[in-house]
Amino acid sequence: MRRRTWLLPAGLLLSASACGLTSGSPMVDDVRPGSIGAGEPLKGADLTVTSKEFTEQLVLGAIMGIAFEAAGADVLDRTGIQGSIGAREAVRSGDADGMYEYTGTSWITYLGNSEPIADPREQWQAVRDADLKNGLTWLPPASLDNTYALAMNRANYKKYGTKTLSDVAALSKKDPDAVILCVESEFANRADGLPGMQKAYGMNVPAGNITQMDTGIIYTQAAKGSCVFGEVFTTDGRIKSMNLAVMRDDKKFFPNYNAAPEINTKALKKWPAIADVLDPITKKLNNAVAQELNARVDVAGEDPHQVALDWLKEEGFVK
Repeated sequence: MRRRTWLLPAGLLLSASACGLTSGSPMVDDVRPGSIGAGEPLKGADLTVTSKEFTEQLVLGAIMGIAFEAAGADVLDRTGIQGSIGAREAVRSGDADGMYEYTGTSWITYLGNSEPIADPREQWQAVRDADLKNGLTWLPPASLDNTYALAMNRANYKKYGTKTLSDVAALSKKDPDAVILCVESEFANRADGLPGMQKAYGMNVPAGNITQMDTGIIYTQAAKGSCVFGEVFTTDGRIKSMNLAVMRDDKKFFPNYNAAPEINTKALKKWPAIADVLDPITKKLNNAVAQELNARVDVAGEDPHQVALDWLKEEGFVK
């Protein structure tokens, strides 16, 4: 799962955007208003939703689209665009009307800031204010925060007793060989990844104790104990399914990656009811919900769109 990407050369940006937007299909869910969409305030609207290509984004994109359907809109599904930049560009240009985006991604990757803002609400406000000039309006965020963390299996958790990243740092000084890390290559080289984390917490992890591997393998190796600590994403469903213990970021080093609706400003002005339709849903999205929905896709093998539809019905948002 990747919700953060390196900036691409302009040519690649255009080709990625164009490639992602050549496909799309109408959403045809048989849904009616539940607790949202009463009176069908979006009736007559033709709206396009988009997302990046990883599981959580596919689910969130479907949630947005189905909510619009229930409120009366005709919805075109253009979810699953490769990379972060293509999906954002689609909303910015008006090729799509909305998506769920992450505050930290916009602040650092798109808006070019190097220092994250520690308070999640202030981070969202800064992104909201900065992106207005780009034709993008950020609606209020969810508590869902898809950021980095370190996690370990329960046997190692019991053995070492680490609960926070400060505890991991203390262990790295007391017993350097005990801290064996498995991380993605991107995390290993990012300022807001491993180098920055080690600096912020004063960790002393020998280079030989750090192994780079693909995301999915990290979870299985951490669960087996081959890696004492694995780099994970806090909303990944495999954390719960593999019963991993997550280390608390007690110094709040990692950026906030709260999900929030990012809407094309012109579309929102034309259809202001978009905000009222999405707000109750966004308020319900937290890490526990995201882990559950992501696990239904990544662990149980369910379809992301069906997972989104089932959840919206279970919560009474749609019928």
